[in-house]
Amino acid sequence: MNRRSFLKSSIVGAAAVAVAPTELVFGKSKRKEPQLRISFQEGIAPGKTLAEKFDWMEAHGVTGFEPGGHKLWERVDEYKRLLNGRNIAVSAICAGFEGFILAEDAAVKRSFDESMRRIVAAAGELGSVGVIMVPAFNGQKPCKPHTLETREFLVEELAKLGDYAAEHGTTVILEPLNRREAFYLRQVGDAAAIARDTGSRGVMCMGDFWHMSEEVCDYGALWSGGDYLNHIHIASRGNRVMPGEDGAADDYRKGFRALREMNYRGFVSFECGSKGDREQTVPAALKLIRDQWAG
Repeated sequence: MNRRSFLKSSIVGAAAVAVAPTELVFGKSKRKEPQLRISFQEGIAPGKTLAEKFDWMEAHGVTGFEPGGHKLWERVDEYKRLLNGRNIAVSAICAGFEGFILAEDAAVKRSFDESMRRIVAAAGELGSVGVIMVPAFNGQKPCKPHTLETREFLVEELAKLGDYAAEHGTTVILEPLNRREAFYLRQVGDAAAIARDTGSRGVMCMGDFWHMSEEVCDYGALWSGGDYLNHIHIASRGNRVMPGEDGAADDYRKGFRALREMNYRGFVSFECGSKGDREQTVPAALKLIRDQWAG
């Protein structure tokens, strides 16, 4: 099957999945309201050890954990042991690979290929939704130029990587960043279009409320991800600290409305620091986003 035919069948399949939760009651469509599923990266929750952090997360209704990808394969057994019997699942894996996919240096590209595949395999073993990646940060050089040929190269490379991820029951997640960090990929719609063009069910995309300063609005940005959107990062809108620590600027309601309307089932994961005491700022952030999700 060629990629165009595969893509067409994938879109049909995705549409079927999207309709699946809907039940017809007295001739009317009734869709179950999506729930806000919160995930933390390893440094978010209070606690000295990872076990203590997991205890805190469970006590506060946080059901996702987003570990870093650096040498993830060495920590698979540890994570399985600590999560056994808990109501916490591994959400996404945050990068951690060496090199980068758009490197012009063959050795750097090879380092990316080898380390990324090891992380992907470990992610699949942990039941993760996918491994987050950025095609190239601004400081990573020498890098392929921002041209149509580079995009075509990226699509082909991601198609192979995505197929490998799918074989392991997970995905590769493209993350758009703001232009201060990565000029190449800055908007959710661009990431979704690249994922679509790979024709691989193992390539997806995400949104990040802090990086989405590049977007016209949160609502349209997240809708532009369509069926390819499977993960979200959240932080305060100005200083990238806990939601709420930047005051009135930390308004996520338009984005949350888009996620509810899209029937989004993935996690909203904290990727941020904190200006204050986490014992106070983290519970306050949880309350803020839960209140805003509710409308």
